[in-house]
Amino acid sequence: MQADLSPVIAATAQWLTRSFPASGGALASALCEAQARQAVTVAAWLRYPTETDAALLGLAGPGGSARLDWVTGADAAPGDDGDDAHAWRTWVDEVVASWAACLLGDPELAGRAVAALAEGSRGTGTSAEFRRLLTPDDGDRRAAALLRHPDLLAPVARLHHSRLLDRLHPGRTPVA
Repeated sequence: MQADLSPVIAATAQWLTRSFPASGGALASALCEAQARQAVTVAAWLRYPTETDAALLGLAGPGGSARLDWVTGADAAPGDDGDDAHAWRTWVDEVVASWAACLLGDPELAGRAVAALAEGSRGTGTSAEFRRLLTPDDGDRRAAALLRHPDLLAPVARLHHSRLLDRLHPGRTPVA
């Protein structure tokens, strides 16, 4: 199952780390990427919880990064570096990126999402597996200062925040 989602997870994590880059050197970049990948993995597993969901994603495709690029002001002209340089962007999933941004900006929500994975059909999602997402240390926080900044993440997180809450709390009654 993870292999079916791996292109989406890799591309969406790459989009997040390019849009909210690490501050520092190679170690900071690796720490930032690990946090992005963990958040995207949780988001993808919540978004596509069954093999059928993953198969449908494979048929329909994830949609790409165009709207995310527009929302963050990072519009990339496809012809600038050659179309092949931007091909990975077609595997970015907007909903997964938005949900990952929600998780990165809200530790409590991240904890609820990992708990939902443990209860769901995956039967996975232990706290240890997602330690950098759930309990980042000072080095993790410094490396991913932009990636975890709620104000910077807000435009992306707002896109599908309510859908994430619905997924984590099905049947809840909205409060007006």
